[in-house]
Parts: sequence; C-alpha cells; structure tokens
Amino acid sequence: MAPLPEDKQLRFVKQEDRSPMSPQLARRVAMVGMFALAMFAILYFRLWFLQVLSSNQYSRAASVNFIRDVDVPAPRGQILASDGQILASSQRAYAVEVSPPDLPVPITDQNLAHPPKRDAALYDWLGGVLGVPTKREKCPVDGHGVLHISEIACDVVQEYVQLPYATATVATDITSQQLWYISERQAQLPGVSVQQTYQRDYPFDDLAAQLIGSVGRINGQEVKESEYSGVNQNDIVGQSGLEASYNRYLQGVDGANRVQVNALGNFEGYLSQKAPVPGNNLKTSINVGLQQVGQQALQQSVEANGGDGGAFVAMNPQNGQVYAMGSSPTYNANVFNGSPIPQSVYDQLNNAASNYPLIDRADQSVGPTGSTFKPITATAALESGVWSVGDTYDDTGQFCIDGECRRNSGGAANGVLDLVNAIRVSDDVFFYNLGALTNSPASQGGALQHWASLYGIGRNTGIDLPDSADGTLPTPAWRANRNQLETECEDATGPFKGHPKHPASQGGCGIAIVPEETWTVGDNINLAVGQGDVQVSPLQLAVVYSAIANGGSIVTPHIGEDVQSSDGTVLQSINPPAKRHLNIDPLYLDTIRQGLRDAASEPGGTSDDVMGNFPEQVYGKTGTAQYISSDGVEEDYAWYACFVPATATSKPIVTVVWVEQGGFGDVGAAPVARQILSDWFFGSKGAYITGSSRTL
Repeated sequence: MAPLPEDKQLRFVKQEDRSPMSPQLARRVAMVGMFALAMFAILYFRLWFLQVLSSNQYSRAASVNFIRDVDVPAPRGQILASDGQILASSQRAYAVEVSPPDLPVPITDQNLAHPPKRDAALYDWLGGVLGVPTKREKCPVDGHGVLHISEIACDVVQEYVQLPYATATVATDITSQQLWYISERQAQLPGVSVQQTYQRDYPFDDLAAQLIGSVGRINGQEVKESEYSGVNQNDIVGQSGLEASYNRYLQGVDGANRVQVNALGNFEGYLSQKAPVPGNNLKTSINVGLQQVGQQALQQSVEANGGDGGAFVAMNPQNGQVYAMGSSPTYNANVFNGSPIPQSVYDQLNNAASNYPLIDRADQSVGPTGSTFKPITATAALESGVWSVGDTYDDTGQFCIDGECRRNSGGAANGVLDLVNAIRVSDDVFFYNLGALTNSPASQGGALQHWASLYGIGRNTGIDLPDSADGTLPTPAWRANRNQLETECEDATGPFKGHPKHPASQGGCGIAIVPEETWTVGDNINLAVGQGDVQVSPLQLAVVYSAIANGGSIVTPHIGEDVQSSDGTVLQSINPPAKRHLNIDPLYLDTIRQGLRDAASEPGGTSDDVMGNFPEQVYGKTGTAQYISSDGVEEDYAWYACFVPATATSKPIVTVVWVEQGGFGDVGAAPVARQILSDWFFGSKGAYITGSSRTL
C-alpha cells in the first residue's frame, strides 16, 4: 500500500489526539434528552386524552359553539280609534344591540364608570358608523350617580345596571348601508349584533300622546312582576298610558330561530324555527276628529290667555266611554317608539322649563275647581235637609261669620236668590252660607264631605290608565294628619327621623301652612265653592257631572272598547259597570240641572254669552279657581264643566275643560268646550267664541 500524503497523515494524527467528551457535558446532554423525552410524552398523553377520552365531550361543545338561539320579536298589536283608524302600530326595523358580557372587556360594577379602552374604542367606532355623538356627556345611572361617558356607553351601562345579562339597544331603524357594514364586520365587533325588531309608530304624532302612552325596554323592576312573567328580558313593553294598561294583550309572544354559524359567526342555515305570535289589537272609544279639535282649541286658549297648560275630557255620561281626552303641553309620541331616547330629550320632556309635557293633566293633575264644585254643595245641602228647593237667601254682597267676611267676585250683590238662580249667576255668598250650614267638626266632616266622597272627590276614577290621581277631599281628620306631619317634619321625628330639621321660624316644611290650626267653619266654606285644599282632576269632575246628567250613576271611565285578533275578531269586550248609584232625590237633581241649564242659556248666566245660542241643550257651569303658586302669586285657573244629557240627544256627552292660569272660566275654558260640542254634534268646530263673564 502506498503511504498517505503528509497532509492526510497530519490530519489523522490530530483527530486521534482529541480528548473524549467530559463527564459534565455528558450529564447535560442526558438531562436535555430526558427533558425532551418527557415533554414529548406529556404532549402525546394530552393528545391521546383529547382525542380518545374526551372526544365526545368536545364534540358536543363544538356543536354548541356553532349553534345559536336567536329570539324573533313579536310585533305589538295595534291601538285603534273608534272608527278603526290606527293610533299605534308596529313597523319592522333593524336594531343594533350590545351585549355587556361579550364586549372586549366585559362590563363589571368596578369598570362601568370608566369603560376600558378597548370598549371605549368600540363605542366610538360604532358611534361613528351610526351617527351617534361620541362626546362624553352626563349619564345618570341608578346607584352610581352621574357618569361622564359617551351616549352609546351610557345606553349600555344603564341597561347593564337594570339587567346585567340583557343586551342594550343602542340604535333602531338603521339604514341598509349601516346594516350591511356592521354585518360584514361581526368578527371585529365583539358584543355587537344586528337584530330584526319592531319599532312603534304613532301616525298622528302628538295626538292623544299621553293617553296612548309609550313603550320601552323592560326594566329590572318589571322583570320581577308577575304581570310580565315569561317576557324576554330584552323585550319592549308598555311603559305608560294604554300601552302599559293593556300590555298583556298588545305584547304578543316572541318566536325563536335556532341557527348554525361558522367559526366567524357567519350564518350558515336554520336548524329549527318557531314563529312569533303577534299581539292582539286594542280598539278604543277615541274619536280622532274630536281629539284633534279638542287639542287645537285647548292650545288656542292656552296661547290666547297666557296659560301654562291645561286639559280636557269628553265622554259619554251614560257609560263612561271616553270620546277624547287631551293635555297641554303635549309631545310627539314617536320619540318613545322603543328605541333608546337620548337623556337630553327625556329631560326636556320632564322638567319645569317645558311644563312637564309627559304628565297627562286630564287625570294625573289636580287642583281646586272653583265654582264647578257648587252642584256637589247643592246636593249635600238638599239631601242633608239644611236647605230645600223653595228656600231663598238674601245676598247683600258679603257673608260674615266668626268676624270674617267674604264677598262675591267684583263685589256684586245679587239680592234674594233661590238655588236655581244661585247656580245661574254663580253666587258665592249663597254657597258660603251652604258651606257653613253643612259644616261638622266630626273626623270625616259633615254632609258636604259625605256627598263629595260619594261623587268621587278624593277617590280614584278607575279609568284604564296607570297613575291616575286620587286628589284630595279635605276633612278635619285630613287637616289633623297634615298638621302632625308638618310638626314631625319640622322636628325631624316620626317618619322624618334622621332627616334635617326645618324649624317653623325658617319656613317649616310647607306640609301645613299653620300646623297648630284646627278645622274651622271657614275650611268648609272654602270647600263649598271649590277653593282651599280640595284637589280634583278634570276626569274626576267629568264623573261628577256625568252623575248629575244620568240620574246619579258614578260611571267608570274607560278608553278601551274591546280586544281584537289581527283579523278583527272580538276576543273580549270592555264595558266596566258603574261604581255605584247615588240615591239623590230626582227633584233635587232636576233643580240642580235647571240651574246649570239657565247658567248656559239664560240672561245673566255665567256662560250664556258662549253657549246661549248653541243649538243643543247645554247644561254648564263655569269655575275660576284662585290658586297660590309656589312663588306666592295668586293666579286664576279656568274651568268649565257641561253636558248634553241623553234626555236631549241620542249622542249624550259631558265635557270638562281646565286651563292653568287661563283666567275666568267663561274666558279661558268655556270657548274650548263649545268647539268640542260643535264638532261632536255638527262635525265642525265652528268659531272660537270668547266669553266675558268675570264670576268665580
């Protein structure tokens, strides 16, 4: 064999000269190998566990993850006028909803005041798409004070506080472009979804807005009430007016779709479908034309007389059907169509500056009635026997008792009067005397309180609307209770324990003006002419005059006539019976009615200049209530109550009008009543005729 080249020999020798691996290095290599082997063993075991032992569990989970249950809202039933015209309906729309638990950072009680950056960025991005302001503004939140967050954040937080697991609707009736834009980016918008819904529509805008009412998302308190059992926590429900009173009929039953989606949340197909059941319709007794005329005439009087607002009622005195009922100021009902209403808009509708348009003054506001109360006083005097039909009283221009004298409006002295003529000219002195004769220091008062209560003063009318006012019927017991509350409030005792004291020397609490003053005959004299502490709503007064018109039945006012299916089939009729019948001597009722007829049609009658030439037989009474406002200024509130009875027409009607700060009843209220009657009987409101009587 030939010898190797020198370079090869050298290299070979050098490799043989290398030392073997050190023990330390060998241990390290062994440890790394063992670690790698252990990791592979763990991964292999985990894979085997997932694929073999837990395969069924994860298969089921994967199936659930790709199946979604989607609620399908049911359209609310329609609210219909007496002739079938639609007052409220439901229109299909698409709403943008936000689910607090599914946001990039789920909402908690700890972070709701300061939305995390990722959530805030999502709100702002969504606001830009929907055209919703992103500026940080005041947001009142129950239990958390006023936060400073964006409008969308406010909607979400307010809903979270009410119902933590409910979605918050942040926009409704979005455009097609907005719908497509958001739908195509679902994977980028955690917690945001677009759902088909129904939006309430009120085609007549402000017509009977307070009466029809509003809808809104069910709140935390309502979820707990049996009346809303089974209602989805994201549902829109009635919140006021007829929408609330008849919600159980209008609501409908939601449907549900089970759908399959892919990993990105995109729809792939329906698995099952349950169709929603639409709500039933509510037919009412509301006459659209009469409602329009009433609201227009009322607004004309408010503007002409510098009034703050007012109300009117027109109804059937025989059975309590409400033909029309309105309140001023009013508002466009479509601001409450089920979509979130901006806090600024709600505040505008619910504050003193705008005179609280949300209040239904026809049945939720109360005040002294002035001389429209006198038929009640006449009934009490006649039925108690302190006065008779043939008795007379010499009005010298003043009535004095216990050293205090009261006078007629303008200082008039009407001479010798019987009851009919006292009603005709609205003689205060005559009725002061009846007030003194019917006074009693007994706990519940005397004949005047007894008959006023029977007529319904201080008692709920039972109308099919929520939050109807009870009013106040002053009695000796009522006065004593107010005095006690005033004392306890001033001293911070009793129910006011723990509250600040309000010493009498600093004005007290205002619950009772003079806490130590007991009931006096003067209180009863004030009540006899509808002044003092008595508080009555226009609807309550309409019930009183209905009883005088129909012979003594205290009707139950109602707006609902029947519940119908969508095809018009009547499912339930609504015809509540009278609450009670007053056993008033027919002669006494005839006498009172004659006074009311003369007041509206005979010379010297307090509304003869407005109603005297009206073709139908009007029985009417003016009232001018002197009211002390919060700033201590005495103001006149105009009242007019009248009826055309069933004995005189086939279309009986009772009408009551109230104009706050509207002046004398013949000036501010009677002209409105005339236009309502004119439209009811002749289909035209006719001329607006202003009276000139200055009697109280």
